Amino acid sequence: QVQLVESGGGLVQTGGSLRLSCAASGRTFSSYAMGWFRQAPGKEREFVATISWSGGTYYADSVKGRFTISRDNANNTVYLEMNGLKPEDTAQYYCAAGRTVDLRTGSGMRYWGKGTLVTVSS
Repeated sequence: QVQLVESGGGLVQTGGSLRLSCAASGRTFSSYAMGWFRQAPGKEREFVATISWSGGTYYADSVKGRFTISRDNANNTVYLEMNGLKPEDTAQYYCAAGRTVDLRTGSGMRYWGKGTLVTVSS
């Protein structure tokens, strides 16, 4: 069982930056692939980025070059550094974990956090 708690969301202007954090419980955090997803109002949840247990990263085309996912296995935390934010990045952002994950799409995640809201004003 893995419990995930996101933090770091907030209101930011276009072009600004935020860093999201996801604190995970459990002693086997380092063996899980981790990911970030988002869901905008009225839209389906979409893949943002994943990171494998060994540090390999994958990104959605819409965030490539602006967002960076990283993990700190010693502190059971995964991060999403977001730069150059745009109004279309406004969404609830969710952290997820899984062992059998398609890293290119994020499918297969088993555990989910409750999310943190990011709002980008124009």
